Amino acid sequence: MTVETQRPRPTSGTGPPPGLTPDSVEPFRARLRGALLQPGDAGYAEACQLYNAMIHKRPAMVIKCADVADVIASVNFAREQKLELSVRGGGHNGGGLGLCDGGLAIDLSDMRGVRVDPEARTVRVAGGAVWADVDHATHAFGLAVPSGIISTTGVGGLTLGGGLGHLTRRFGLTIDNLLAVDMVLADGRLVTASAEKYPDLFWAVRGGGGNFGVVTSFLFRGCPVDTVIAGPTLWPLDRAAEVMRWYREFLPAAPEELNGFFAFMTVPPAPPFPEELHLKKVCGVVWCYSGDPAKADALFAPVQALKPALHGVQPMPYPLLQTAFDALYPPGLQWYWRADFVRELSDEAIARHLEFAERLPSMHSTMHLYPVDGAAHRVGPRETAFSYRDARWSEVIVGVDPSPERVAEISDWAKAYYDALHPYSAGGAYVNFMMEEGQERVQATYRDNHPTLVEVKNRYDPTNLFHWNQNIRPDVEKPPQVAH
Repeated sequence: MTVETQRPRPTSGTGPPPGLTPDSVEPFRARLRGALLQPGDAGYAEACQLYNAMIHKRPAMVIKCADVADVIASVNFAREQKLELSVRGGGHNGGGLGLCDGGLAIDLSDMRGVRVDPEARTVRVAGGAVWADVDHATHAFGLAVPSGIISTTGVGGLTLGGGLGHLTRRFGLTIDNLLAVDMVLADGRLVTASAEKYPDLFWAVRGGGGNFGVVTSFLFRGCPVDTVIAGPTLWPLDRAAEVMRWYREFLPAAPEELNGFFAFMTVPPAPPFPEELHLKKVCGVVWCYSGDPAKADALFAPVQALKPALHGVQPMPYPLLQTAFDALYPPGLQWYWRADFVRELSDEAIARHLEFAERLPSMHSTMHLYPVDGAAHRVGPRETAFSYRDARWSEVIVGVDPSPERVAEISDWAKAYYDALHPYSAGGAYVNFMMEEGQERVQATYRDNHPTLVEVKNRYDPTNLFHWNQNIRPDVEKPPQVAH
């Protein structure tokens, strides 16, 4: 028995498949509670807008799922009609993989419920929620779920890729706080995967992306986080080598309650930044301290000793920190992403970084180094699909600008920056920071975990129905196994 490994992806503008007729579509529409949108329908164009405006896709239909039954019906219809199938949560994916051309796009954005159990300290989150929904619900109980740094990001995509952010050093990745998922498989079954049930599937979704089904609900452990001491510290760009050398030693030795990601940036011309810094290229660290407030002054004393141009650190509710970049990075900008995992910041790598920091092509373009240590290092590389537990940082380089006319400029800068720094990297990349970069990069990202991911793919999605992602291809040399 042969297994299809990767369906060819149609180009933009491809029309609906020949077999997709009113006789097949209308009975399907009648089974749905949510809307079925096709080209020309009110709401279709809006449903096709992605966070990255550089990407344009036109599905034959978008299903605005109202509930799990809609998801099951959509998966079954796509499989039976042999349609391309994509799954959209928050729509932030760098490569625009939440939508497909000419096929069926499952849109979960109307499924956004969050329920907190304050006694058990658990958080149940529907598959279409964004992190702002979670932060709002959990903060009322003095809890948080570790996530990213932009509150409009979808819970589903960020979690399934691993989940790096402000709380990584203290509480680990988002997947390290994941207790269970409800998901619809390629054959239309709804299952709950956890450490006790479907443990192979639960292992795979913790870092393996959307390769194995549609997650309709996440169950997280809530972490005790309320007010944090947080904000940016900035230095002039001509001090970047000094600051990076200090940062590479300071942060790994700091208490795990302190997180700080390093950045090159152009200062936005708006509050809270002082006018004398507006549109200046700088380096900086965005801090989040979630420990004992009485220890904060001593902890930040070495930061102050470096005489920054701005030390904007202050107490704030955790959800406020989570929204700090929302206004700077609204939906609809042009994005080009490149990324790597990094084990060390050598003097040679720092010198290459500075070459490209001086050439930041736009106000929105940046480079971030997110810490991947502390609690994240206490999980073994084989305990979840997320392999790079031995990395020290996750590096992301993004060329970003509002104007489509600058796409080539920002993309060329990001590609050249990546090419210059990749020799100093650990090899793979955080899947949530990747564009469509091919199977070699996917395998480099999962390393020794890739063969196990292929086995799980064989078991639960042998025909590769879910392939609009950083794809784990099923193994055509082996017959698919029956999953129970």
